[in-house]
Amino acid sequence: MAETLISPGVLARENDSSFVSKRPVTVGAAIIGPTVKGPVEVPTVVTTYSQFTTLFGTTFVSGSTNDSQTYSYFTSIAAYNYFINGGTSLLVARVVSSSADYTVATSSLIPTGSGGPTSGGPSPFILSTLSKGAIMNSTSTETTNNALPSGSSDNVRWQIVNANSGSGTFDLLVRRGDDTSLTPTVLETWTGLSLDPLSGNYISRVIGDQVENYNSTNVQMEISGSYANRSNYIYVKQVNFTTPNYFDNNGVAKNQYTGSIPLNASGAFGGAAGEIMGGANFYQNINSSNTQGLVGGNYDNMIDLLSNKDDYQFNVLLTPGLYEDASYSSQISEIIANTQNRGDNIFILDPVKYNSDVSTVVSAAATRNTSYAAEYWPWCQIVDPGTGNLAWVPASTVIAGVYAYNDSVSEPWFAPAGINRGGLSQVVRAEQRLAQSQRDTLYTGKVNPIATFPGTGIVVYGQKTLQTRASALDRVNVRRLLIALKSYISQVANNLVFEQNSIATRNQFLSQVNPYLTSVQQRQGLYAYKVIMDDSNNTPDVIDRNELVGQIYLQPTKTAEFIYLDFNVTPTGVTFPA
Repeated sequence: MAETLISPGVLARENDSSFVSKRPVTVGAAIIGPTVKGPVEVPTVVTTYSQFTTLFGTTFVSGSTNDSQTYSYFTSIAAYNYFINGGTSLLVARVVSSSADYTVATSSLIPTGSGGPTSGGPSPFILSTLSKGAIMNSTSTETTNNALPSGSSDNVRWQIVNANSGSGTFDLLVRRGDDTSLTPTVLETWTGLSLDPLSGNYISRVIGDQVENYNSTNVQMEISGSYANRSNYIYVKQVNFTTPNYFDNNGVAKNQYTGSIPLNASGAFGGAAGEIMGGANFYQNINSSNTQGLVGGNYDNMIDLLSNKDDYQFNVLLTPGLYEDASYSSQISEIIANTQNRGDNIFILDPVKYNSDVSTVVSAAATRNTSYAAEYWPWCQIVDPGTGNLAWVPASTVIAGVYAYNDSVSEPWFAPAGINRGGLSQVVRAEQRLAQSQRDTLYTGKVNPIATFPGTGIVVYGQKTLQTRASALDRVNVRRLLIALKSYISQVANNLVFEQNSIATRNQFLSQVNPYLTSVQQRQGLYAYKVIMDDSNNTPDVIDRNELVGQIYLQPTKTAEFIYLDFNVTPTGVTFPA
């Protein structure tokens, strides 16, 4: 279409100013702690509580043979509270007492056709569980209706169906360990599998054969295997009998391969090691030397790994079970240092163990000075979603749910506190019923009180960070505002690296950032803002250094935390001021 008129006429032109700036990539919370099952030291994202329970379990039995009890880890309780309050994604990093002692379970013998391996010989392939620990062992002799006496809702079993040596294919079912042939509980179905590595339905290619292990030297995950895992439960550990080019030129299955196809059968997994520590302390009994069967050093690897901002993204981090104590001080200090270096999340930290007083809480908080962490107190009693029993939990276990609810009904830059967004409906009672003077002491000491109000319930009644100096960043909502803004603007800037350092590139940046900040202002996150990226801060010498400079000025919206109402009683006949 012509953009200018050469001869007389009318030119109607369109100017599209309706470009919608791309929304930022959304991330959720992260939690480091023990779980009943699941991959060990392999951070895994779950998007629902159901998915969490499937992969990481809920309850377990611990104690002596004559005095066994059922427990839940704080990790599971925190995940429940996070998701029921609107949480969207949770990065779970499972830690154990010794990662070297935890191994995967492998499949028992998978039989093949008469032309293949003899009975008792190697299986055509070996499957292993992604989850580690003895809890994954379902190995035992099948009884009536193929029931496994050692099968449970936490482990799995395998079944081969529709095996066909003519086509060289078979189906694999992953079933729950406690089911039977009369009432099978199929968790996954993989159809048309093949042992032909040249085929698109090769078993390793379809299910996956990768193993992830943490490398403490390089502080990163190392992956072995060729094909990404698509199963939530298993991976192909080894294929002992491959069938390349299964058919001859006439399309007939080759005799040397037909006997390698597995027969229809079912079986279990076994050989896994790793037990939940006996004599572990749970709930209000955790202490400086035993927190749910762990010590501070058990968290070190995952604390180091989650310092990697490129590979792991989250906006809230919690470690329920660790608290301000000399035994956990190094772990907490490292988390805070990592959080400050990342600059994209806030750490919810517990100040003290159960049955502490206000002065101890304030003393613990005084040792920290950062706007990237916040403390809440006291402990809370809840109904454990796994056991149905009342249990005492540290505040961080429920605070992640408060943040999730706040973000689902408003924005991260709103205060996750007060009656409207800080209610703790899942809490039965707080460890202490705080008086106004105690709340004043806590808030002055940088600790956010969990208050109990008659007729209202239990409410988070503070939103201070652990920053000592008074500034806008001593409030959680402002810190989270900056986290959200830096996240989005950094994503925009990442797309400009190695682009031409020109006016066009600067305008591209401004055309995305300004509309986003305007939307934040309209959503009550900012009073005002200004973005400068022009010749004034991109002078020739700056450009010659291959730099592109942008300056962003922000006036964050403040919250009304202290409301003064003056009631003036006047004599009859006095005229009220206009």
